[in-house]
Amino acid sequence: MTRISSLLNTVFSNLNSLRYTLTEPVLLWLARERYERGHFSEQQDPLITVYTPTYNRAQILMDRAIPSVLGQSYKNFEYVIVGDHCNDETEKFVSEVNDPRIRFYNLPNRKWRYPETAENHWLAGPVIPANKALEMATGQWIARIDDDDVWTTDHLEVLLSYATKNNYEFVSSCYETEENGNRKVHRGVSATSYYTAGKKVSKKNDMIGGTSTWLYRSYLRFMKYNINCWRKSWNRVNDADFGNRILKSGVRMGFVPKVLSYVLPRPNESEMGIKAYLNDAEKKESHYRFTD
Repeated sequence: MTRISSLLNTVFSNLNSLRYTLTEPVLLWLARERYERGHFSEQQDPLITVYTPTYNRAQILMDRAIPSVLGQSYKNFEYVIVGDHCNDETEKFVSEVNDPRIRFYNLPNRKWRYPETAENHWLAGPVIPANKALEMATGQWIARIDDDDVWTTDHLEVLLSYATKNNYEFVSSCYETEENGNRKVHRGVSATSYYTAGKKVSKKNDMIGGTSTWLYRSYLRFMKYNINCWRKSWNRVNDADFGNRILKSGVRMGFVPKVLSYVLPRPNESEMGIKAYLNDAEKKESHYRFTD
């Protein structure tokens, strides 16, 4: 990256961050005024929108995410799967699942969005289909599961119960990972940490688990994932950027100290996340190459 492009990215990111800082607390206040009375804790079995952004990973979607969602003890959900202009068998496989709660939408194109490096695909790859799924959500609550993640059977039930009993707008939990055969429980990270926020922020109850542990009220869907997160020098992953904005806007957050999700290596890989992408950068760049 040249010095000029680096400077432009810094300026753009700072202005974008300022925009979020100024507008999202106001939008949160307006959303609460309009919708919060519909989220009383005594309401029984509200509809949850579960969503998955995916791109040409039909088999792992069928092996992990879909069985995890359909196997939930909490049954009142819709499941929105958004393909990022998939051209494999994803749509065919999903259409063969006999469950009326599932909706599949395939984006009509996959235009250029950022410089095509393995790192950028990791940082911002799911943003466009994830934002489309948020537009399609009709439930009172929203939960995300990526195509390669696995939930415990009581995932939705536990998170929803905890959120409603404590009047939280956003809850998350512990999750378990596996790398090189070693299992580890992640007990959440502080949203005020340097990694997430760039600087310390004075907030209580700021713990956030991984994306696959999130459940939040649907009136927060005005908060979209940031397609320009890759431009930043801090807080660069799309979900970390999102989580930090949740905190800074003043959303009431809660954390469940229980493992409710498993984030595991994909087939033929031993590591996860950015490590897995960089270990096989050429293959990842080929797989995620923009087609329009």
